[in-house]
Amino acid sequence: MNGTANSRYTAEQKNIRHSTRAPLIVEKISCGDGQKTFFGYAKNISSGGLFIATLNPREQGEEFMLELTLPTKPKHKIICRCEVVWKRLYKRKSIHEHGMGLRFLGLTDTDGDKIDKWVTEQTAKLS
Repeated sequence: MNGTANSRYTAEQKNIRHSTRAPLIVEKISCGDGQKTFFGYAKNISSGGLFIATLNPREQGEEFMLELTLPTKPKHKIICRCEVVWKRLYKRKSIHEHGMGLRFLGLTDTDGDKIDKWVTEQTAKLS
C-alpha cells in the first residue's frame, strides 16, 4: 500500500453515498487472499468503495485484499483491504444488476486522493 491510512477517508467511508461516484470498467480484479483471481466489472467507484457486477458475489462481511488500476496517466494501482457490505444475486427480469458493494478499509491518502481526482474529472466530462 502507498502512504498511510487517512482518517478523512475512513470517516467518508462511513457516510454511505456521500461521495461522488464515477463508472470504472475493469476486466480483472485481483484478490490476494489465496483464492483464484476474481473477474468482474467495477461499475462505479468513490473513495468510499465500489460496486462490482459479477455473477458470483462474495458473502456480506467477507474481507479481502483488492487490487485494481485507475486508468489515469500514468496508471495508478490501488491495493487495499475491502469488505463486502452487500450483495445482489442474479434474478431473471430484475432491473438491478447482480454483484456486490465493497467498502475500502484503510484507504491511503495517496489512493484516496487519486480516486477523488479521477472521479471529479470523469463527472466533469459527463456534465
